[in-house]
Amino acid sequence: MPDVTLSRREAKDLTRRRLLASALRILDTEGEAGLSTGNVCRNAGVAQSTFYVHFRNMHELLEALAEEADRRVGPVVREARRRSSAEPHSAERLREAFRVPLEAMCGHPEFFRLGVRTRLEPSSPLGEAARARAAESRARLVEDLVAAGLPAATDLQRRRLDMVADGVVALTETMALGHLDGRYPDLEEAVDVLVAFFAGVRAQLLAGRDSDAGSS
Repeated sequence: MPDVTLSRREAKDLTRRRLLASALRILDTEGEAGLSTGNVCRNAGVAQSTFYVHFRNMHELLEALAEEADRRVGPVVREARRRSSAEPHSAERLREAFRVPLEAMCGHPEFFRLGVRTRLEPSSPLGEAARARAAESRARLVEDLVAAGLPAATDLQRRRLDMVADGVVALTETMALGHLDGRYPDLEEAVDVLVAFFAGVRAQLLAGRDSDAGSS
């Protein structure tokens, strides 16, 4: 039989992943109230003292969990946007670019809600990290909008793109929260609204670019 003995580093990485997965399961099933080092360790099948080998406290674990989620979901979202940019006349590609992040937000409801809440709380230990991730996501979205052909040659155009990115993020989160609360049960209807918002803004920005070019 092949030797499947893990190295010390591999074993440590595996334990860390088990703790992260345990915290996510608890959020999904029990909500934030169920999060404690003891509960996380019991669900992960490790001794409680092991927790502190990997994380200083629960806040650090949750930050790591958010970073891991961003590493996994971020590339998928950007790929959906890239495909939409490559096929600008494809209605389904555009819908996919909005459907993918919506599904990601709704995939782990309590984790998503926790991220939204802490980002809006200046005193929260998780707030600073959550706001930093939000700023990075907004910057990536602006890059994707430029790649999709939206104008960014002037300070005004770049500022408008920042506004559009904020609007897209805010509306996407609102649609996700509405879906999770049962107000918008059909996720495709939420995609309809996002597409309509973006299509209107895109048409306005492109018309402004063409108008500026015609007057120069």
